[in-house]
Amino acid sequence: MIPSMIPIPLPGGLEMPMPRMVRARQSFNGDTITDVDQAMADQMARFSHIDLTGKSVAVAVGSRGIRSQPPVVKALVTELQKAGAEPFIVPAMGSHGGGTAEGQAAIVEEYNCGSQALGIPLKSSMEVVELCEVHDGLKVYCDKNAMAADYIVPVNRVKPHTSFRGNHESGLCKMLAIGLGKHTGAVEMHRRGMVNFGPILPKVAEGVMANASILFACAIVENGYEKLHTMELVAPGDIIERDAELLVLSKNLIPRLLVDPIDVLIVDEIGKNISGAGMDPNVTGRNSQKMNDFGGPDINRIIVRGLTEGTHGNATGLGVADVTTQAVVKEMDWTKTYVNIVTSGEPGAASLPLVANNDLEAISLAMRGVIMLEGKDARIVRIENTLDLADIWVSEPMIGDVEKTPGIEIVGEPFDMPMTSGMLGALHG
Repeated sequence: MIPSMIPIPLPGGLEMPMPRMVRARQSFNGDTITDVDQAMADQMARFSHIDLTGKSVAVAVGSRGIRSQPPVVKALVTELQKAGAEPFIVPAMGSHGGGTAEGQAAIVEEYNCGSQALGIPLKSSMEVVELCEVHDGLKVYCDKNAMAADYIVPVNRVKPHTSFRGNHESGLCKMLAIGLGKHTGAVEMHRRGMVNFGPILPKVAEGVMANASILFACAIVENGYEKLHTMELVAPGDIIERDAELLVLSKNLIPRLLVDPIDVLIVDEIGKNISGAGMDPNVTGRNSQKMNDFGGPDINRIIVRGLTEGTHGNATGLGVADVTTQAVVKEMDWTKTYVNIVTSGEPGAASLPLVANNDLEAISLAMRGVIMLEGKDARIVRIENTLDLADIWVSEPMIGDVEKTPGIEIVGEPFDMPMTSGMLGALHG
C-alpha cells in the first residue's frame, strides 16, 4: 500500500515561490429551455398517435451526473403516465456501480431518477438477453427487464466522448449499445477497442432497434453551464442520423478553458459523475490512450486534488494526471475503479501518478516538472472540475493574456494562494 507519508529529501526542499492568483470568469452559450414540463409535453404530442394505454415502458437512465436529467426524466414519466402508460426505471450502464444490480440502482436513486424521486418502480438487474450478432460476430445484448416491457425509452445526453472520435460518441447510440447492454454488452464492445467504436456503435444500435421495441429516444444537449439547451424525443427511424447531428451541436456548446498555454492545471475533483474519463479530455486535451485530437490548451502538468462524492471512490482518470495527493489515494475504492478500468480495456486510466503528501507539495512537484520554470512566473490555472468552468482561478502572470482573450475576464484582485496546513482553500471561498 502507499505509505501515509512519503519523504522527498530534495536539496533546498520542495517549496517554490508561488505566484498570486486571481478569479476569472469565462462566458459560454447560455441558451436554456426554462419550462421543461411544457417542452416535454410538446415533444410527446408528436407521438400522440401511439396508444400507450396499459403499456409498460422501461425508461433507461445512465450513470452520468447529468444536471438537467432529473427534471427531464420526471417530465417524461409524467407525460407517459398521462398517456396511460406504466413506466418504470431501468439502470442503463455497463460496469458502473461496481458492476452490480444494487450498485447501479443506488446510482440512479442518488441522481434523483429512481423510485424514491419519481414514485415508480425501479428494476435493476445485470441479466441480459442476447438479441443478435452484427459486424462480424459482435453479439448484441439488452437488459432483461427492459426487454420484458412493451416499449423502451433510452434517455441520454449527447456529447463528445472522452476516448474516441466518430460520428456517434456519447449519446443515443451508445446508450442503446452499451448502456442497455449492461456489463455483458460493455465487455463485448470494449473487447473490440474504443478506437473502433465510431463505426461499431451505430451497427449495434441498429441491432438493438431491430429486435427491441424502442418507443423513442430522449436526447439531452446541455449548454456551457450544464443547463438544458436542447431536449428532443427521437423516433426510432431517426435515431442514427439525429444522434450524429446533435453531437455536432454539442461540440459547439461544451465549455472549454480559454487560456493558453498553462504550466500547471489544478483540478479540485474528478469523478464518473463529471465525465466517463473522470476529467474530460475535451477540456484537458489528454486521455489515457494518448490521443491528441481533443483540442484545448497546451497544458504541461496536471494535479488532481480529490474525488467527487458521486463517484463513490471510482478514480478512473487519475492516471491522466501527473501529480495527486495522499487525500485522493485514501478516497479511492480500488474495486470499483478496477472493475471499470478492466471492462473498458484502458489500464492507463487508473495508473497512479506521483503522490504528494499535501497540496503545497503537489504544486511544487508539478512546477518542478516544467522545464526552466521560475515559480513566480508560473502560469497556473485552478478549476473545480471539468464541467464547472465558468469561474476559475488564474495566476497573476496570465492576466495580460486574459485581458486580450474574448470570452474571459478578470473579476477580482490578485491574492496569495490560500493554504491551510498545506491544503488549498476553497475555490469559491
